[in-house]
Amino acid sequence: MTKEQVSRIGVSLPPDLLESFDRYIEEKRYETRSKAIGDLMRDALQREQWSKSGTEVIGAVTLVYDHHTRGLSDKLTEIQHTHFANVVSTTHIHIDHHRCLEIVVLRGKVNRVRELGEKMIAPRGVMNGKLVFAATEG
Repeated sequence: MTKEQVSRIGVSLPPDLLESFDRYIEEKRYETRSKAIGDLMRDALQREQWSKSGTEVIGAVTLVYDHHTRGLSDKLTEIQHTHFANVVSTTHIHIDHHRCLEIVVLRGKVNRVRELGEKMIAPRGVMNGKLVFAATEG
């Protein structure tokens, strides 16, 4: 992006908010406030777009679970096979004797991806689960 393509704006903020924001951009290693503000704006706009039911999205479900929980592995596999058209990829990692990490990449309408992610996170034996959406457009 060239300077001609950039719009400059002014923002008024309370000093304590600006101090917190400056700590945030330092912790996240942003080079400029502008880059951090732009990323936060894009994130907010994407989340708004993802809230619309017809939007196509890609998402990643991360699960840490106890593979000794009766029927859990079968249940997770069945969910993925039933919705194979939405499952792009699965990675399975053995953490230790009891725990596994599974990362499932999903693609489809936002409501379907959210529903599938929640189905995988909800069962007994899943210790930790999270669904994260990723941008599919610039």
